[in-house]
Amino acid sequence: MKRSTRLVCSVVVILSFVPAVWSQEKVDLEAISRIRYEGFHNSKVMEYASGLMDSIGERLTGSPNMKRANEWTRDQLSAAGLTNAHLESWGPFGRGWANQYVNARMTTPDVVPLIVYAKAWTPGTDGVVTGKCIRANIEKKEDFDKYKGKLAGMIVITGPDAEVKPITELPYKRLSDEDLAKTSEYEIPGERPPFRMSEIARRRQFQKDLNQFYADEKVLAVIDHSRGTSGGGTVFVQSGGSYKPGETTTVPQLTLASEHWTRIARLLQQKKDVTLELNVINTFYDDDLMQYDTIAEIPGTDKKDEVVMLGAHLDSWHAGTGATDNGAGTIVMMEAVRILKAIGITPRRTIRIGLWSGEEEGLLGSQGYVEQHFGSRPRMDDPNMKDMPTLLRRDAGPVTVKPEQAKVSAYFNVDNGTGKIRGVYLQENAAVAPLFKTWMEPFKDLGMTTLSMRNTGGTDHLSFDAVGIPGFQFIQDPIEYETRTHHSNMDVYDRLQPEDLKQISVIVASFVYDAAMRDQMLPRKPIEKPITREPEKKED
Repeated sequence: MKRSTRLVCSVVVILSFVPAVWSQEKVDLEAISRIRYEGFHNSKVMEYASGLMDSIGERLTGSPNMKRANEWTRDQLSAAGLTNAHLESWGPFGRGWANQYVNARMTTPDVVPLIVYAKAWTPGTDGVVTGKCIRANIEKKEDFDKYKGKLAGMIVITGPDAEVKPITELPYKRLSDEDLAKTSEYEIPGERPPFRMSEIARRRQFQKDLNQFYADEKVLAVIDHSRGTSGGGTVFVQSGGSYKPGETTTVPQLTLASEHWTRIARLLQQKKDVTLELNVINTFYDDDLMQYDTIAEIPGTDKKDEVVMLGAHLDSWHAGTGATDNGAGTIVMMEAVRILKAIGITPRRTIRIGLWSGEEEGLLGSQGYVEQHFGSRPRMDDPNMKDMPTLLRRDAGPVTVKPEQAKVSAYFNVDNGTGKIRGVYLQENAAVAPLFKTWMEPFKDLGMTTLSMRNTGGTDHLSFDAVGIPGFQFIQDPIEYETRTHHSNMDVYDRLQPEDLKQISVIVASFVYDAAMRDQMLPRKPIEKPITREPEKKED
């Protein structure tokens, strides 16, 4: 049997049970109508958006803005009528960091300002500095010898050649019927590209070695270019150094708009001198190595000791204001619980919202919360894992479950941008398919039609899934997520889609309500067993 036929058959088999279960699963359409009316006619989601993105801005974990965001979300949830609104610590995380000022310009052979951003957890320049540029393409440790003794006092222009293509179409996309049909097809694990922690560890170690090489060579600064080919002034920038105490890189690092980087690279290729003037002010914060998640609740009634959770990560990268990643997820989850309070529902189960920090550094905030409340894996003796959560490391050992784990019915997550919800990833939990099929029915007119047995990676639902709690991420329209906003300077309020955010809020509120009101908790799947630790891959 061909793979495509086999996959379609598996979906058909799962959904063939829907009619029998549908008649048993109850949906309170009167409550759904009230949720829809409140969410579409009295929405506060863009009010939350401006408060978070405009008034607070970027929210790098450990930064002063992250602390402000924790306190603001706590206070907003309390004002919406939720109880027990508080901050829960996790960690230690490490050093905080923020950029206060960056200015860069070419001074020879031309004078021109440059579009540039500081990389997180790298130092500033300690005033205005001027230096000549040198091109260095270092991809492995063996390349160090090519540049040894040649980089002192220089501004290193690094990275592979940047390719900037014409923008032939708008970088904006909604999922077509064909896209959704493909998403609904299950990916057989053996046919996926393997995910290797050892390879990630190898790359991290190389970056540490490279940063040390730049420091030893007394480089003035390192500048790479934005990823992607579309350019247009959009700059994707993340970290250049470690947030761990004692591992801070000592060389300023920046990311330049691709069009400006390529001009410098061409001039250097022509053997022309290029001089840049830089002034970067970055600050490290070491007063509190712990970080915090925002937690609040709507108390339950007859099943109040059982919990339905919803959440999103509150932290962001620093070049934009973290609007689509993941301010959008934060504000729709806040709006979902506001809707439920506004219409006066009295849920049977307690509804708990969690807004996580440290997601961008490895789902750290949600892992910390889950480890404290629901279950954990053994600590690892790997020096790189010191003080790090091991919940997602199956090679660490088996999960030890805590009593609270048995009381959580489900966790719902939003972390794929501003686009409207089109379905749900079932996380290989076939037993929830007929339930979600019924819950989706009132939202077909809003474009929600698709269930996929697939897991989608990289979001906080994985922390809950790891300890056997049903955790789900919604399928969303991509809009401009990968092409313009994800980790970029263009991830700002104006890229949000207000009507899409209203749709998300309504659907999330309804799913949470359905889960909180049904007689039984959601069905569970087994916790994944531990695996043998991967052998270290040595450098060639």
